[in-house]
Amino acid sequence: MGDRSLVSTATRDRLRLTAQPLAVAVGRLGLTPNSLTLLGFLISAFAALLAGLGLWFLAGVVGLIGAACDMLDGGLARATGRTSRLGAFYDSTFDRWGEAVVYAGIAAGALLVREPVTGMLAAVAMSSAFMVSYTRAKAESLGFRGEVGIAPRPERVGILTAGLVLSGLTGGPLVTPWLQLSLGILVVLTTITTIQRILYVRQQAAEAEVDR
Repeated sequence: MGDRSLVSTATRDRLRLTAQPLAVAVGRLGLTPNSLTLLGFLISAFAALLAGLGLWFLAGVVGLIGAACDMLDGGLARATGRTSRLGAFYDSTFDRWGEAVVYAGIAAGALLVREPVTGMLAAVAMSSAFMVSYTRAKAESLGFRGEVGIAPRPERVGILTAGLVLSGLTGGPLVTPWLQLSLGILVVLTTITTIQRILYVRQQAAEAEVDR
């Protein structure tokens, strides 16, 4: 099973290289990789608050900034030689937490304008996104490889940001089909990704049995 996602590995690597000078510049301001991770989470929490108030456009923009910190903290750690297992733990934990609060904010904002369907989509999308992360973490804890699938976190952030921004531009505080569409797409893609990871681990387990 291939590890292709919606964004190719080559494109992802180019983006990391492009962001590296910015990460170094951020480091010169006195921020450490771990403090940048925490800052990204706090920005995501602010985006969740904006979403809870129905400010979809601002929530999308601020959420994207928070997610960008995820790219920069790893780049800063590599550039300064400060990679560590604790830093990796912080990065993974606060990334998942930040993603979750944004979905929760969307659900709250949807209920505020009496759009229970959107709130339900946000809840399902959040649970499916968690399964994507969990299957990889559990696989790797058991000695398998788990990073496969079409919708890892960067792709999810892009789809959700597009839905929030377009909803804000076209509907103001009201929920528009753009946000519902992006959440629906996320539900489908994250479900597929979870299944891909389950099948990938199953394949590795079968190959390990054959090799014995």
